[in-house]
Amino acid sequence: MGKLEGKVAVVTGAGRGIGRAIAMLFAQEGAKVVVNDPGVGPDGVGHDRGPADQVVEEIRSAGGTAVANYETVADYEAAGRIIQAAVDSFGRIDILVNNAGILRDRMVFNMTEEEWDAVIAVHLKGTFNCTRHASVLMRQQRYGRIINVSSISGLRGNAGQANYGAAKAGIAGFTRVVARDLGRYGVTCNAIAPAALTRMTAGLAELRAQRGAPAPPLPGLVERTPEHVAPIVVYLATDEAWNINGKIFHVAGGSISLAFEESPMREITKGGMWTIEELADLVPQLLTYDIPNPAPPPPELEVPGRPSRSQG
Repeated sequence: MGKLEGKVAVVTGAGRGIGRAIAMLFAQEGAKVVVNDPGVGPDGVGHDRGPADQVVEEIRSAGGTAVANYETVADYEAAGRIIQAAVDSFGRIDILVNNAGILRDRMVFNMTEEEWDAVIAVHLKGTFNCTRHASVLMRQQRYGRIINVSSISGLRGNAGQANYGAAKAGIAGFTRVVARDLGRYGVTCNAIAPAALTRMTAGLAELRAQRGAPAPPLPGLVERTPEHVAPIVVYLATDEAWNINGKIFHVAGGSISLAFEESPMREITKGGMWTIEELADLVPQLLTYDIPNPAPPPPELEVPGRPSRSQG
């Protein structure tokens, strides 16, 4: 008997990549799966029912149960129809994986409003849209598992991804709040920050180089498959994970780590208001003394306040 026998799951963006791997493993573990994917390109353009249909066919061929759904998560009403598809097809919803996403990478000084809005709409608003509709049902039935997909781009930052990083950071915060909103009703909400070779990451280094952004190293990414990501998502969806709530897990290949929650790292305190002169002296010495600048200006650039090379 599978770990998810009798459960009903919705996986958004499940036609390819990480979403597909999650949907396939869910079905293998006994869940009935709504495979949601409008079949857009990595930039969110287009429409193709083929990817969702293909995953459903693969699941059914392997003896599992699945139905396809082609709605966009970016539209509030459409997201409601995604969740309703689970109820109409299988009578309930137990698990929601908010995985759908697109990319519109560009340096912030070149990014258009439309590129910002499109990415925020799919990732951040889409995660809210689906969660909002599913949470009503999960609260009523006193059971549910919500797994969101954040990213290192939001938790640490990647050049050229202001829209994507903002959305993924928002998803991390959203996860922690929803965990508090729903925990008392037997519903958990956690997130993963995966690294895997997918259609969205395959051309990332080349794309950034074309746009003048430094390409981050992607060592060993070929060994970090979408299938490596799926097991932790299945675990978080099981009954055994009832007491894991509001957490974020980094997942890459065979490595899984728990993200350190945002909390004060160092502190300076006085019995009154700090002066600017005191802060100029103490912040570099006590708060940020060994924390590197993630993108320092090059040595040849004259930067007010930076000691000259002759000063050491």
